[in-house]
Amino acid sequence: MDILQDLESRGLIHQTTDREGLEKHLQENQVTLYCGFDPTADSLHIGHLVPLTMLKRFQQAGHKPIALIGQGTGMIGDPSGRSSERSLNTSEVVKGYADKIKEQIRRLVDLDAEDNPVQSINNYDWLGSMTVIDFLRDAGKYFGINYMLAKESVSARIEQGITYTEFSYMILQSLDFLKLYEKKNCTMQIGGSDQWGNITAGMELIRRSRENVDEEIKVFGLTVPLITKADGTKFGKTAGNAVWLDAEKTSPYEFYQFWINTDDRDVIKFLRYFTFLSVEEISVLEEEVANRPENRVAQKRLAEEMTKTVHSEAALEQAEKISAALFSGDLKQLSVEEIKQGFKDVPTYQAEKADIGLIDLLVNSSISSSKRQAREDVKNGAVYINGDRVQEIDYVLTAEDRIEDTFTIVRRGKKKYFLVSYK
Repeated sequence: MDILQDLESRGLIHQTTDREGLEKHLQENQVTLYCGFDPTADSLHIGHLVPLTMLKRFQQAGHKPIALIGQGTGMIGDPSGRSSERSLNTSEVVKGYADKIKEQIRRLVDLDAEDNPVQSINNYDWLGSMTVIDFLRDAGKYFGINYMLAKESVSARIEQGITYTEFSYMILQSLDFLKLYEKKNCTMQIGGSDQWGNITAGMELIRRSRENVDEEIKVFGLTVPLITKADGTKFGKTAGNAVWLDAEKTSPYEFYQFWINTDDRDVIKFLRYFTFLSVEEISVLEEEVANRPENRVAQKRLAEEMTKTVHSEAALEQAEKISAALFSGDLKQLSVEEIKQGFKDVPTYQAEKADIGLIDLLVNSSISSSKRQAREDVKNGAVYINGDRVQEIDYVLTAEDRIEDTFTIVRRGKKKYFLVSYK
C-alpha cells in the first residue's frame, strides 16, 4: 500500500501541503524527511509516540527519516499550544535532556540499523554557533512581522503577551528545515497539528532564501492529528501524571496498565495510530470490541504491542505477571522488583526485621485505626498477608512472611493495599 494511503487509512493525516504533489514526490523519490523533538524534560512521553512511529513508517516504506534533537530550539521553548511562557533551562540541563532523549529515540526507531537507519541530528550544531547578526541577516530578513503575527502559535498569545524570545522560535525552527534541506536534501517535515505554522514557515524560508540558487524547489509538510480521548480527558496522563517512556519515571507495569485500561471507544483508533498491526488485523479486533467487549481482547493486544515496543519483551512478561498476580491474589510469586512496580503508589511502612504480632503491625502501620478495629478486621476476614487471608488474632509475622526478606504485602478489604518494607 502507498505510504500516504496507509496513513490515511489509519487516520494519521491531519494536514498536508500539496497533497497530490507530495504523493508524486514520495512515489518517485527516496525522500528524506524529519521530525523534531525538543528536550523540555529528561524523557519523552507517550504523546511523542505518534511522530516517532511516523518516522518508522516512512523508513519501512523505503524513505530516509531524520529524528532532529532540538537542543538549540529547546533553549528557547516553543510557544505553540501554550498559554504562558516556558521556564528557560540552563544549557547544561538542556544538553542532559537532549542526550537522554537521543538514547530513547535510539531504542524506539533503531538509529543503528544496518539497512537505512533513522538518522539522529542535533540542531545545536548550527544554532549553537550562530551569531545574532547571522540570525537577523540570513533568516530574519525573510520574515515579515505581519506574516508571523498571523501564525496561530503567535496570535493565540498576543493578548496574554509573548516575549521576543518565544516570538523568534518560529524562525529558529524554520532554520532547521533550511539547514536540513541544504545539508541532507531533506524535503519534508512532519509534526503534530500544533506545528503547522512552524512547518509552513520553514517551507517559506527555503523558497525565499533558495529561489535564486535552486532551479526547482519542492518541499512539503504533513501533520498528524491531535490525539483526543472519548471521555474528554487529556490523552497521555493517568492519575494526573504524564505517562513517560522512561521506565524509571513510568514503570513498564504502569505503562501496560495505561493501555489495558483504554476505553472501548478509543482502542481501535489507538491501535491504528500507535501500532504496526495491519488494517485487516485491526478490523478483526474491531469486531471483537463490537461483539465481545467484556473480553477486552483489543486492549490486551494494544497493551502488549506498546509495552513490548517501548520497553521490551521481558518487560511485557513482567507487567503481565504482576497483573495476573494482582487479579488472582497470588502475590507470593512476585519478585522484589515486581513488587516495587506493582505497588509503587501504595502506602509503605518501614519495619524492623523481627517477628511481630499481626494486630501490632496493623496498628503501628496505621492500616487499622486501633487494636479494637484491627481485631475486628482480622476476625471478619478483611486482612490478607501476601494474598492469603489471615483470621487468627494471635497470628505472628515471621521471616516466612517476608518476600525475599524485603516486603510483606498487606491487603485490607477488597482493594486497599499496604506495603511493609523491612530495614
